[in-house]
Amino acid sequence: MVQASQRTAASSGPALIRLLARLTDVEVAESSQSLSDRLSQWLGWTDAIGLSTALSGNPPVVAPGARAFGSAEESECARVRASLTSTIARETTLSAANRRGSPRERAQAAPTEVVVDYAVFRQQYQSIQQTMDTDIGNLRGRLRAMLAARTPAMARLAVVDAIMERALSPRERNLLAGVPGMLAGHFDRLRLAEQASLADADAAGESAAVKAGTWQNVFRKDMQSVLLAELDVRFQPVEGLLAALRTPLHPATGTLCPSI
Repeated sequence: MVQASQRTAASSGPALIRLLARLTDVEVAESSQSLSDRLSQWLGWTDAIGLSTALSGNPPVVAPGARAFGSAEESECARVRASLTSTIARETTLSAANRRGSPRERAQAAPTEVVVDYAVFRQQYQSIQQTMDTDIGNLRGRLRAMLAARTPAMARLAVVDAIMERALSPRERNLLAGVPGMLAGHFDRLRLAEQASLADADAAGESAAVKAGTWQNVFRKDMQSVLLAELDVRFQPVEGLLAALRTPLHPATGTLCPSI
């Protein structure tokens, strides 16, 4: 089997960072800055003022009769994540050759592996990123609206989340947009390693240890793993809102019951 070049991966941090450290030539160094220091560089002055006002001012007024958070909302969140997971699995499994023609034409086609240019995989990755961005953004907005209607404290949290999303989403998109380009080197290394292995076997008059085109399947699996790790990162704000919404309220006062 074709093996990717092994590198020392980051020992901590999100799975996305560890995967990219293993699959690419990018060095991952531990940041010397604290989270608060890094956020202070990412927040613009207008966002900082809005965040300070939300945290120190009076909490927003909540209208009575808000719809309770329940199993329907939990199911919708699970459905969105499952749908995105299925999209990633489906889109990274099918090769470009399998996407062309009718099912009968694909079945009758010669069993040769078509070498796909990396531009195809890059476009595929970017398309999945756009789907994740839209679906998770819409879900986050719905959960935030529900949170804002529960209690003043939760309404304040909803305002903070909205400010953070507005301030950090452009930077997040910019950083994640670089991931497809980072995988290009891994794509080339796998392809060249297989070509070298096949050439050596041919020169020695021996059967190759790998079937031609195996490297593309290896790359698809690696790209799928990176996309799933990216999905985990993108879903973290949703998980935070869900955790807040799951916090029970006191039946008499309507205040939070963190001890339950």
